[in-house]
Amino acid sequence: MRELVFVDTNVLVYEHDCANRDKQARAQQWMTHLWETGRGRLSFQVLNEFYVTTTQKLKPGLQRGIARGLVEALDAWHPVPTDRHLLVAAWSVVEHCSMSWWDALIVGAAQRADCAYLLSEDLNDGQLIGEIRVINPFSCRPESLDE
Repeated sequence: MRELVFVDTNVLVYEHDCANRDKQARAQQWMTHLWETGRGRLSFQVLNEFYVTTTQKLKPGLQRGIARGLVEALDAWHPVPTDRHLLVAAWSVVEHCSMSWWDALIVGAAQRADCAYLLSEDLNDGQLIGEIRVINPFSCRPESLDE
């Protein structure tokens, strides 16, 4: 089986951000690739952040009904719930790595989803956190995972 890819909120938001066409195009490439290959994973934290950011902060923002439909579609990616197990995993990440609590929750969720990659521009490209490799989606193409 191909290795799974955990998607951070910024990738989902850029997919719908008309103010940054270059990042929007690259985010769309990644999301299309992940849908086609069935390799995408995320968490309910990511879905919550996506909804709030695209409906309240993005200019122009998405209509709530459209954002809700996108969140519902992404349920197919088996979102990791924020529960006690995820909190414990995030505490471990915070203790062993120097990162924010919110990023530690993302890493913990990626670990729990058995992902090999974490797609994010917020962490260091190429960084290895446990067994998860961070990939900046704006510095490489999705096809690079298959090489």
